[in-house]
Amino acid sequence: MTNNSAWYPEIMYEEESKIPFVPVPTDQCMPHLLFMFESRETGEFEPGIDGDPLPIVQMDLHQYGNMGVLKENLSEADFDNVRKALGLEPLAVATAKGLEVTNNVREAASKL
Repeated sequence: MTNNSAWYPEIMYEEESKIPFVPVPTDQCMPHLLFMFESRETGEFEPGIDGDPLPIVQMDLHQYGNMGVLKENLSEADFDNVRKALGLEPLAVATAKGLEVTNNVREAASKL
């Protein structure tokens, strides 16, 4: 796979899901970092080309890192520090909870 700078990721949504996705061409890879502008109206206006008032928009740049890349390249302690900073539990705790949920679902399904 290549990481061609001519390809730009496009964030998309399906109607039934609130989780966005990025369609990645077969010859590309998911970017390790996404840059995204937050656009927020300030409540102020300025005249547009035709003289009509247009809202003034504040643009703030945010960066989003691929957690898989961070997990591969950071120590366990550093990765857990990143998770903590993002409001997540340490990976071992989250994994144990996930296994418990999976086991409960399997047990309930086996009773059907």
